[in-house]
Amino acid sequence: MTGFSTMDKCAVLIEDGQIADVFSEKRFEQKYLGKVEAVDVEGAFIAPGFIDTHIHGFGGYGTDDCSTESVLKMSRLLCQYGVTAFNPTLYPIAGDAMLDAVRQISAAIGKESGAQIMGLHLEGPFLSPSKLGVQKPETLRPVDIPFMEELWEASGGHIINMTVAPELKGMRELALFCIKKGIILQAGHTDAKYENMVEGMQAGVLHSTHLFNAMSRLNHRNPNAAGAVLIHPEMSCEIIADGFHVHPDMFKLLQRDKSIDKIALVTDGLKPTEQKEPPFFANNEEVVFHDGAFRRKADDVIAGSGLTMIRGVKNLVSFGFSLEDAVKTASTNPAKIMRYEKKGALVPGYDADIVVFDRDFNVKIVMVKGVVKK
Repeated sequence: MTGFSTMDKCAVLIEDGQIADVFSEKRFEQKYLGKVEAVDVEGAFIAPGFIDTHIHGFGGYGTDDCSTESVLKMSRLLCQYGVTAFNPTLYPIAGDAMLDAVRQISAAIGKESGAQIMGLHLEGPFLSPSKLGVQKPETLRPVDIPFMEELWEASGGHIINMTVAPELKGMRELALFCIKKGIILQAGHTDAKYENMVEGMQAGVLHSTHLFNAMSRLNHRNPNAAGAVLIHPEMSCEIIADGFHVHPDMFKLLQRDKSIDKIALVTDGLKPTEQKEPPFFANNEEVVFHDGAFRRKADDVIAGSGLTMIRGVKNLVSFGFSLEDAVKTASTNPAKIMRYEKKGALVPGYDADIVVFDRDFNVKIVMVKGVVKK
């Protein structure tokens, strides 16, 4: 069988839901042939399962349903596209309704039958009103530590990452709270000046949300948010590789200026992604898909992506990434950035979260902790 990365004709041994060994075909024949059940993937690639740390919905189900069952259905569907773990991502919601949504989505953790739900990504509510995208102004708040404490309690301690605007007053206090709870803060939906970003980094905001989108742009007089991410090697970044949210040639700049270890592929996928029949809805508004993205029907404002992780990997290769690096952005890097132990690599002792795909990027097999899902 063909193994992923630089190894050719290799095999992966799985025992009790974990990777027990990775070895050459020759060693397999010498030590294991006839002693274990073997699956020949017929020349396909074996890679660590994809981890999507920013996704709102999939297949007609989404976090905007504020439903435990909807997130569980996302989990089942995502496996078909190579995803073995994900962070369901919530838009902010006005009032205390956000607390109930956090409770409902957190309740799905541990009940999933497909991709593993690692924890919640909160995309707000502490964001810049000037970089909303399609988020609703009435859902935003100034930094509010007591409300953040309520969100944490409502989640049962399952908030993994949170998008914030570093320029907001009170951000240092929020960052200190999140550091204590182990929450990864990422700069996004921000109108930050360069100095705001530097202050945010000093407080621990070291990741960024969908680089280049919904953030202050690089300028020769002030590098702003986008420039700060590119300039500072300690900053990591999400990137939406659909070819629309970020021009394909910008990935050449990204490869030149950021270490590959600091780039995480995300879909930022919306509820109607891969949904077959309209009407399509996202964040409780009707959207249509054209020119490479979902757009709000009412005013044609870009609402988000219809990307899948396997298509994102394929796109990165077409943008000039090696296959090994493209897969790294979809698996190893998000695992490291989110501090997920035993995820994101084909290494003995790690969870047997595996995707097998052929040379045309068709997903053939998906395993979550050693259990075949496709």
